[in-house]
Amino acid sequence: MARITASVYTSHVPAIGAAMDLGKTHEPYWQPLFKGYQFSRQWIQDNPPDVVFLVYNDHATAFSLELIPTFAIGTAAEYEVADEGWGPRPVPKVIGHADLASHIAQSVIQDDFDLTIVNKMVVDHGLTVPLSLMYGERDPQAGAWPCKVIPFAVNVVQYPVPSGRRCYELGKAIRKAVESFDEDLNVQIWGTGGMSHQLQGPRAGLINQAWDNKFLDRLIEDPAGLAQVGHIEYVREAGSEGIELVMWLIARGAMADINGGPKPRLAHRFYHVPASNTAVGHLILENT
Repeated sequence: MARITASVYTSHVPAIGAAMDLGKTHEPYWQPLFKGYQFSRQWIQDNPPDVVFLVYNDHATAFSLELIPTFAIGTAAEYEVADEGWGPRPVPKVIGHADLASHIAQSVIQDDFDLTIVNKMVVDHGLTVPLSLMYGERDPQAGAWPCKVIPFAVNVVQYPVPSGRRCYELGKAIRKAVESFDEDLNVQIWGTGGMSHQLQGPRAGLINQAWDNKFLDRLIEDPAGLAQVGHIEYVREAGSEGIELVMWLIARGAMADINGGPKPRLAHRFYHVPASNTAVGHLILENT
């Protein structure tokens, strides 16, 4: 039986990827941020997943305003890295797990969640930056990432976007789907995006450290209550792009305690500002 062993939560700020690609990680501005991921890079070496189910949002590369799926699951064998206007990031292409992805799609759709099945797409910084943060710099010519990846894109760009409650319930369905897959696989689920930030308008540059840390507290201790927080609070307190945090609730909803198991172990917690005028949050929760 496949099993979800851990969940990882992290921001996916594009400037982080640029700092890595351009060799700037040791500059004073970036050092504190990357120091916060040193533990995580050792942790993932000690706890290697077979598959990462990676929840992220597309940034007008695979999808546009012509087609906006609320939830889209990648079922392809591999995914090329997107050109976001300055060439693709110099990282390996992503290798998928088509059998598990198709099984999850079948199970989750039968549980009444409408998914868009995507058999071909490119993946942008929303997916590649989390991989880089956890695995470090990787030469695209030296081989693939150490794990297979199932991309799961969520629309948090164009309203209407899914509620936190909907995302939380979807996480439960994903866990059920993974555990019904008849292959011995170590699966991690990653929720990415956020934290508080706004990219435009009079509040551009907004960072709300108090709200961010309360969100982290509640994600660990009170995910069911956190799932009831509405869109207006996210926008008011965390900025227009802070709504990306609902994606973290998909990963949290897939953990064992939500489904009658023991509470997860907090392996790592990190928070840093600023990173390109954005707050960066990071958690690792292990099923026990």
